[in-house]
Amino acid sequence: MPTNATDHVRPDPNDPSRPRRGIPEEMLATRETVFRPDLLAGKRLLITGGGSGMGKATAMLAARLGAEVAICGRNPEKLDRTRELIAEATGREIRTAIVNIRDPDAVERFIGETFDAFGGLDTLVNNAGGQFPQNAIDFSRKGWLAVIDTNLNGTWWMMQEAALRWRDSGTPGHIVNIVANVERGMPQASHTCAARAGVIYLSKTLATEWAPFNVRVNCIGPGVIETEGFGVYPEEALVRFHKANPMKMRGDAWDVAEQIMYLASPAARFINGDLIIMDGGQAQWGVIWPGGMPDYFNENGAA
Repeated sequence: MPTNATDHVRPDPNDPSRPRRGIPEEMLATRETVFRPDLLAGKRLLITGGGSGMGKATAMLAARLGAEVAICGRNPEKLDRTRELIAEATGREIRTAIVNIRDPDAVERFIGETFDAFGGLDTLVNNAGGQFPQNAIDFSRKGWLAVIDTNLNGTWWMMQEAALRWRDSGTPGHIVNIVANVERGMPQASHTCAARAGVIYLSKTLATEWAPFNVRVNCIGPGVIETEGFGVYPEEALVRFHKANPMKMRGDAWDVAEQIMYLASPAARFINGDLIIMDGGQAQWGVIWPGGMPDYFNENGAA
């Protein structure tokens, strides 16, 4: 029996049911994949937020499948560590750059350098983003603008710069935007809900506008995915995240990485303007409360 009110939400660190803060590094190099080793041979991928979480797993898997990879982020130590891990696992060197995607001039330089270094680009993965749990009424102006500027504007700067080069060079391209399932709103995360909804419908619009340039645009909306990003959420919220989907499980960064590989492969050549939700069915059933479920909603049987 718990001895105090917090025991039931702070399981032992060795408890396998405890939410994990990402995939152990040693597993990234050996995790089984459904794809053949040369699936992306000759392909070139650029991944934002590639120093951790879903971006890191995507960079590793893309390199393992034969792609040339460039990643960017704001933490040089994390970028260097990802580069080292991929070199050790695959013998391949990836490109890294410190880039704040909120800065359109920095984005323009980075996109240009990547195109020049690779001789082009096949897939841009807009993974970088961030948010924090808070009731909307308590958002500061700075907090609201930071999330909107990163998740919406930063994604747009990356998309536009890549598309300009695809158009001007007459070469095909593909964009994958990592968003969220916003169909029923996101209580305690309305800032990122607003930004991600903007990206989703921007992507659907551009999938039509940019079709004449042979540029496809798709989105992936992950549900509860175990990454280092779990660190911003209170433990009492984390331990019930997986209960908000009918499978009662959490996904991880590898699940997302494999979905990105599919979209980057020839198998997805006819997929455009789509939003792929991977959340264990949460969209049909439960609600996530990233800051902890308010007492008002905490009733017997509440998801």
